[in-house]
Amino acid sequence: KTGYLKEDFRLFHINDRTDREFEWHYHDFHKIIVFVSGKVTYHIEGKAYQLKPQDILLVSQGAIHKPEIDPSIPYERYIFWIRDDLSSPELNTCFQKANDRSFNLIRLDSVLQEKLKDLLPEIEHSLRDTQFGDSILSKALFAQFMVYINRIFLKSSTAPDQKSYSSDSQVEQLLKYINRNLSENLSIDHLAERFFFSKYHMMRKFKKETGYTIHNYIISKRLLHARSLITQGTPVMKAAMQSGFQDYTAFVRAYKKQFGTVPTQR
Repeated sequence: KTGYLKEDFRLFHINDRTDREFEWHYHDFHKIIVFVSGKVTYHIEGKAYQLKPQDILLVSQGAIHKPEIDPSIPYERYIFWIRDDLSSPELNTCFQKANDRSFNLIRLDSVLQEKLKDLLPEIEHSLRDTQFGDSILSKALFAQFMVYINRIFLKSSTAPDQKSYSSDSQVEQLLKYINRNLSENLSIDHLAERFFFSKYHMMRKFKKETGYTIHNYIISKRLLHARSLITQGTPVMKAAMQSGFQDYTAFVRAYKKQFGTVPTQR
């Protein structure tokens, strides 16, 4: 896990060169990357997106990801960090749609590219400025941006363009199955049998594509799901069961290890 967010959203406008090698990680908030320029491949939950200028990537809360950056070319991007519990929760619908489709990329048409080209600097300026009403203005402009993003996702009912990303189709199916069946039996033997894999071959491929062992990935996703249920008011023990934990003591121990605190009702 990386990053910490108190406000509804934060915006970063970054233009740099970096030879840093990023680790696989996730955030406790949603993230949107608006790619301006550079040479970057973004890996999200088993898919690798080769970015083009004005591409937009949606990275949902808890999604495991990392960028792969060519340091020889300046990398410019806008990055939004966005709380999951916005006062207007419908603005986060796009992240659920991205999860449902297992597809994170928005490739804009020229009209929307022009709109965002003006809107993003406006948001950036209103966040920096100290004139009357700038806080109200920045929230209004952010809402406008999110409305555009949601409209694009809600309008787009076609299958994702397979030329816009690469992935291992077997690992992709495995990831979908795991995320949609967290409360079910997800043992290595069961998964290997279901997907007709040699289990050792399956474990190697999964680690290569996601950076996680299958076991650690499942535990992490179950814990994130349990925490979400608890936040929504589900009793702790019931949340553990609904997230696939059969042993409550093991659940509490794993929860504390991942989040640094024991699970409690808020």
